[in-house]
Amino acid sequence: MLAVASACSGGGSSGSSSVPPIGGTPGPPPQSPPPPRVVREHVKHVVIVVQENRSFDNFFHGFKGADTADYGYTHDGTRVALRPASLSGQDLSHGWQDALNDWNQGKMDRFDENRLGNGQQAGRYAYQYVDRRYIEPYWSMAEQYVLADDMFPTEFGGSFTAHIDLIAATSNLRSDLAEVDSPTQTPWGCDAPPGTKTSVIDTARDETIGAGPFPCFTQFSTLAKLMDNAHVSWAYYAPQVGGQDAGGRVWSEFDAIAPIRNGHDWSRNVISPPRRVLSDISAGKLPSVTWVIPDWQNSDHAADRGGSGATGGPSWVASIVNQIGESQYWDSTAIVVVWDDWGGWFDHVPPPQLDFRGLGERVPCIVVSAFARKGYVSHTEYEFGSIVQLVEEVFGLPSLSSLGLGGGYTDQRAYTMTDVFNFKQPARKFRRIDAPMSRAYFLAQPPSGRAPDDE
Repeated sequence: MLAVASACSGGGSSGSSSVPPIGGTPGPPPQSPPPPRVVREHVKHVVIVVQENRSFDNFFHGFKGADTADYGYTHDGTRVALRPASLSGQDLSHGWQDALNDWNQGKMDRFDENRLGNGQQAGRYAYQYVDRRYIEPYWSMAEQYVLADDMFPTEFGGSFTAHIDLIAATSNLRSDLAEVDSPTQTPWGCDAPPGTKTSVIDTARDETIGAGPFPCFTQFSTLAKLMDNAHVSWAYYAPQVGGQDAGGRVWSEFDAIAPIRNGHDWSRNVISPPRRVLSDISAGKLPSVTWVIPDWQNSDHAADRGGSGATGGPSWVASIVNQIGESQYWDSTAIVVVWDDWGGWFDHVPPPQLDFRGLGERVPCIVVSAFARKGYVSHTEYEFGSIVQLVEEVFGLPSLSSLGLGGGYTDQRAYTMTDVFNFKQPARKFRRIDAPMSRAYFLAQPPSGRAPDDE
């Protein structure tokens, strides 16, 4: 366990006063990734489980072999010891400006200036970690399989662009302009109310609220298009939002991709509620590539106005892992569990700056597979493009840029995640992940009707 380096102290200003050059390169390369043909021989299914709003330090403080911190610094240079907390509690602001401010030219010392859900300044509240006992299933997965301690979102900011990057590996409208933060109205995507606008950032990292297009995009290529072209099956499990009065709108990032929302894929491949993934696995209907987005109550999201947060997440993810582990798919599936953004919580590792979008603050990532290295902590510098690249490598797909639509794709520059596997070992026998809530609980759980996040 590492303490925060001295570079995390001090003041300085945030914002665009010192913008890193565009077109950087990733950091430490992976160690001995297996050849693509070996990966394809063993991995036939990739399941991407997306959770909400947690930094690496917030969830894996003190994990053996991982880069974590015991303390951080505030904007005035005060050293603050990280304190344990439960999974409940107030939400923190976590938009573009918050992320840029927290980063503070790599000093990582302004998390105290984030805002709580009630509007008050976060102060030392942002400097806490979740006690292991509240998230034991995650620790159990990490100890048995692979924990990546250098996973970074492609972009500073919250869920909207993070989820775009998990299907498209870019948020660029042009080479000098990218989507940022949330649309001006909900629900997101092509189902947004008329007049809804998005916001944009330029290469100087200046944000213009409401200056972007309606959130129904034709500018991005996505993995869905690559997979459709190659006849690779896929599904995106996501919750409905707004209840019956909202017409069954689905909180899926593919709602913001016009060719998907207005095409056959929407009714065929976008599936709600997310608990259907459990019954589909047991019925032998797991697609080749699957994204799973949680209901709010299972998302790990803190409470937005005080009170109790979403506490079902660890058990929800365990139910998915257990369902796969006890099915015909165990020996052929790679499960990637990733959190979409840092949620405003302290993290001490300065994200490398590869272009004007980011990378954003570090998030946890767990890889579960019969061929995952046992108890391995990967220090390879991953980004969300690495997850996209994993899918491309497993199924022999070309880069997203090959579709000739837009730019800024990160799947080509990102390091492969295949170094987490050891195919020289026989497939490991699955050992069930203990969790407070069972598969039966989630199959019977009424939907909340709430979006997992609106920032």
